Amino acid sequence: MIPPLSEILDNFEFLDEWDDRYRYVIELGRTLPEFPEADRTEANKVRGCVSQVWLSKSATQEADGATHLSYDGDSDAHIVKGLVAIVLSAYNGKSATEIVDTDIDGVFGRIGLKEHLTPQRANGLKSMVDQIRADARAALAEA
Repeated sequence: MIPPLSEILDNFEFLDEWDDRYRYVIELGRTLPEFPEADRTEANKVRGCVSQVWLSKSATQEADGATHLSYDGDSDAHIVKGLVAIVLSAYNGKSATEIVDTDIDGVFGRIGLKEHLTPQRANGLKSMVDQIRADARAALAEA
């Protein structure tokens, strides 16, 4: 089970060395639920990632009319799988409005991750976030 974002951020604060932080990112990837083979489709594949990344979306309409989005995700690369876990921890179960309003750059800035990612991984991270935010904007447009 993916830990809450607050726990992830607290754990990063205790890790001074980047080798330890990378190990923690890999460990977070192991917390992702098993990704169904049937969901490894082209439609669920995130474009712009060097590694293979899949995100499958589910949406629920709450009593207040807000659409809440949740995702399952996976990657064939250990570090990227950990990045998927962090992204899902930040967004899963939130309303479309909350997703659009989430300062994900602030989250990754607090972790200090972006400056330690290769350009390819940073681009893949951006692609994941862009896809989730686009889904949220689409849900808001439909409301």
